[in-house]
Amino acid sequence: MYAKVENNVVVKANSSLASFNRAAPSWSAEQLAANGIYEVIYDNTNLKDSRFYNNGAESFTFANDTVTASYTLAAGKELDDVNEVDNEGSALLDDNGNQIVTLGLKSNEKNQIKAQAASLLQSTDWYVIRNAESSTAIPANVSTYRTAVRTKSNEIETSIDGAASVEALEALFTYINTGTEANRVYARPLGEWPILA
Repeated sequence: MYAKVENNVVVKANSSLASFNRAAPSWSAEQLAANGIYEVIYDNTNLKDSRFYNNGAESFTFANDTVTASYTLAAGKELDDVNEVDNEGSALLDDNGNQIVTLGLKSNEKNQIKAQAASLLQSTDWYVIRNAESSTAIPANVSTYRTAVRTKSNEIETSIDGAASVEALEALFTYINTGTEANRVYARPLGEWPILA
């Protein structure tokens, strides 16, 4: 990303040097600076995972021959579901008269976990169908795996429901080194899905 500076104020930012001047891509850093064009340095101090946060607005500053892009503070997304209301506080209803609900982070994450579990089970569904149609036994390792996937899904959903803040929810999904500096082992508090043996 590059920025155009005029009178010590950033007036334009763009990822293409050619947007400032067709010849700019062939210019040296000194030529760019002489024309008020600088590469943008990013300060991501306030930037957070957009899965859990609404990041603040981006702004540009120019000081000491450097253009810096930074962000205002991020705000956590709604943790719980929200029943939508109009300007007068009355419930917003859909065409069928049902309350309009905006899903919060917990519901969205649990829906993703359910989808992951369904996807993991799908590869062994044919064993269950074969059993139902012809009474052919489901191999023990497949039954064990399917039970473990459902159990893990329920455990993860319980952990998600137990998160008291956006930070706590994010921490459940964050991988950390549980080993040593020499022998790193990364794990997340939620653990991992079972593997079919």
